[in-house]
Amino acid sequence: MYIYDTLHKTKLLFEPIIDGEVSIYVCGPTVYDNAHLGHARSSLSFDLLARTLRGLGYNVTLAQNFTDVDDKIIKKIKETGKTLKEITEYYISSYKKEMSALNIQEATLQPKATESMDAIEEMILKLINLGFAYRVQSGDVYFDTSKDALYGSISNRVADDEMTQSRIEVNEVKKNPKDFALWKACDSQDEICFDTQLSSGRPGWHIECSAMIAKHFVGTKEYSIDIHAGGADLLFPHHENEAAQSRCASGHELSKYWMHNGFVQIDGEKMSKSLGNSFFLKDALAVYDGEILRYYLGSVHYRNDFNFNEEDLLISKKRLDKLYRLKKRVIPTKASTPAKDFQKALLDAMADDLNISVALSVVDSMVAQTNEKFDSNPKDKALKKEVLANIEFIYQLLGFGDKDPYEYFQIGIDIQLKEQIQALILQRTQAKKEKNFALSDSIRDELTSMDIMIMDTNEGTVWEKI
Repeated sequence: MYIYDTLHKTKLLFEPIIDGEVSIYVCGPTVYDNAHLGHARSSLSFDLLARTLRGLGYNVTLAQNFTDVDDKIIKKIKETGKTLKEITEYYISSYKKEMSALNIQEATLQPKATESMDAIEEMILKLINLGFAYRVQSGDVYFDTSKDALYGSISNRVADDEMTQSRIEVNEVKKNPKDFALWKACDSQDEICFDTQLSSGRPGWHIECSAMIAKHFVGTKEYSIDIHAGGADLLFPHHENEAAQSRCASGHELSKYWMHNGFVQIDGEKMSKSLGNSFFLKDALAVYDGEILRYYLGSVHYRNDFNFNEEDLLISKKRLDKLYRLKKRVIPTKASTPAKDFQKALLDAMADDLNISVALSVVDSMVAQTNEKFDSNPKDKALKKEVLANIEFIYQLLGFGDKDPYEYFQIGIDIQLKEQIQALILQRTQAKKEKNFALSDSIRDELTSMDIMIMDTNEGTVWEKI
């Protein structure tokens, strides 16, 4: 497999640090608010990565953390009067539910900052003892960036760029402007504090991920993990700081490869709460089925920025519709094994830095060619079994195509209307039994006027929205 490594700015042959094993760490959400499309894009990108690596035969361990103590969470506590546990558990639960709706496989490990305090304390004390960190009078602890000769190598020294200096907190007690907090001591106004040898306080954001990786992954003498991944917005300062503190604490690099997914834009504007155009995932899921959203969000290469708009989403759905129309032609049957050439072509596409455009074109070609074969021989049982196996492989690798096709084409119909449609179908069935064909035809016409198409099969009458 080849992946684009942010550090080297080129595609590299993936070679795991331990044969047959792959360790991936993806930066997860700070759980003080609902997940947005940016969270979905990142999780989906690296879900595809994990699926592809598993498809290539690797044993994959993927960790995605939850930052469940943070200034934003503390602000939420003050605004709502709820406890830290109430807020974080609610948003973690909703995050998991929404990602599941997108068919994103749950991470192997889901560490939380509040459950990693021992590891955080241990790493900070080590950095202090090795001379890479220092305490100030308030009890805060800072990482000394001047002591790390490689600081800036991950992000190509963007810290020297005038535009990024504004992202670094101005603090007169720091030795250098680029130094960052490892530990924040509590003051009289703080309500969320953890007692440690350092002081009563809470961790800085960057140290959490490094400590969790050290806690959960053994690594090698050269690297802690194979792949560190996250959104492009995390490259600096978050990933730069992670790399520096981990390197200095361990004596080796944090990750062999660094991968970053592009931004999500809405109608051409970068998604940002400060711009007032944040699009919560729950709002999208209230309108569109999760699998349709997954297909759409995954249809653009993970490194490219994604421009979300409803017109493109509907065009994308029509492409997915074709796969489900083919699936209608092959059920009910039992899958055999996928066609070797199809399986190889699909896996080869994804093994080229998750080349989703090529992968989807492989799926499209399979659908078109198979339809031509069925047009000539619609009862080809062996082909039906193979095609269903192909679709199962698509689901395994790309995460879509697993729905019942008739249910898929009923997406968007509310329960009340479904009950009405089903009642009309039962009336029509009874009318046919009584040979009342006039009534049967009138019911079909009524359903057609509702944009509902019915089909009589050996298993009974099925329907879909036109």
